[in-house]
Amino acid sequence: MPTETGLRSAAESVVLDWDAVCAHLAAHGHRLDLDPPPRQFEGGLANLNYLIHLDGQPAVLRRPPMGDLPPGAYDMAREFRILSRLPDALPFIARGLYFCDDPTVIGQRFQIIEYRPGLVIREHLPANLAHRPEIGVRLSQVLLETIAAIHAVDTKTVGLDDLGRPDGFLERGVAGWRKRGLAAMQDGTETLHQQVGHWLETNIVPDGPPGLLHNDFKLNNIILNPDDLSPRAVVDWDQGTRGDPLFDFATLLSYWVHPDDPPALHDMEQMPAVEACLCPRQQAVAEYARISGRDMSDFVFHRVLAMYKLAVIFLQLGLRYRTGVTQEARYAPLTGIGTGILEFSHEIAQGSAF
Repeated sequence: MPTETGLRSAAESVVLDWDAVCAHLAAHGHRLDLDPPPRQFEGGLANLNYLIHLDGQPAVLRRPPMGDLPPGAYDMAREFRILSRLPDALPFIARGLYFCDDPTVIGQRFQIIEYRPGLVIREHLPANLAHRPEIGVRLSQVLLETIAAIHAVDTKTVGLDDLGRPDGFLERGVAGWRKRGLAAMQDGTETLHQQVGHWLETNIVPDGPPGLLHNDFKLNNIILNPDDLSPRAVVDWDQGTRGDPLFDFATLLSYWVHPDDPPALHDMEQMPAVEACLCPRQQAVAEYARISGRDMSDFVFHRVLAMYKLAVIFLQLGLRYRTGVTQEARYAPLTGIGTGILEFSHEIAQGSAF
């Protein structure tokens, strides 16, 4: 949900049946304005987001990607439930406004979310922020304080205490990502998948006290106030659940690239950590521990699991290109990036990197 300047042209936008959406919403007491016409936001490799005008106000229509979806992925119902309740606890959550449970309208279930304009930092820093010596300190602070605030939410007070299954969260994560990894792997890499998977099974740690997890928290999922870089909204909650918060923090750290990291980590272009001069990863771990009060002594396990998950996600997206589900050129290099991240996951597991 970036600002209007982050919109695709009509020719570049994935076309939806807006007449069908309009009729559906009208039947449920809402008005979709087609002048100006809906426009798709730039960015993202998965869910499709559109700036629309609902009942005279700007809003965001959000639906899963085209094609067949992995089981449990891109869960609009789960995300809408979170966005309907979490704003009561956190001011930087955009509220869910409407959920369509009928996949026949546009081919998938969709939701409509409150629109919050602001600054979204993607793969590069905006020109007006580049070369500011304090920017890395400020962005590091915002990332760490925001994710710690999410993990501190009392889920019972917002009616989300039955979200997910925190018992056995890490064990299921290892088994699930191993299975997905083997299904999406690049030819010739099975041995590497098996080695990382065996390390995870051998070194698994007990689940920590459960908390609310975003499950893909990174800089481009925050809409920032351009004046002070405070968070106006944290978006992309379709993987939200409850579980071990250290895994969620490790997911953030998987995007926290150092200058000397392997090329695949730079090629994924998920967060401009080097360009923004974010603090070193080890310092981020220490600062998160200070803010959250959590014990980080077993964090290497969470780090390897999160890196392996990231590798698999890129491999799954690359598989969409390899199998012809999409012909978008930006998907073409994703298999190679996923395999590169897998190799780095193995280095972390072996203690030769962090």
